[in-house]
Amino acid sequence: MSYQTIEKILPESLIMEIQKYIDGATIYIPAKGKTSWGAKNGTRNELSKRNEQIKTAYQSGISIAELAERHFLAESTIRHIVYRKTIS
Repeated sequence: MSYQTIEKILPESLIMEIQKYIDGATIYIPAKGKTSWGAKNGTRNELSKRNEQIKTAYQSGISIAELAERHFLAESTIRHIVYRKTIS
């Protein structure tokens, strides 16, 4: 990411329009078509699978302490995984 001044990139009319919403602050404009974290290399999918396995194991009676040990995670992380509501 490189820092650039807006005057070198955008026309003055567009700068004035942007200043109606934000004036004198630094903003970040993400790259077009950028994917979310872990989407390209499969990490996000792997973590989702792991978390589902943890939830299933917890529901079958395995303790939070045991799950933390098995997955090398903190007990607070396991609690977060098993108690989080699934977003559909």
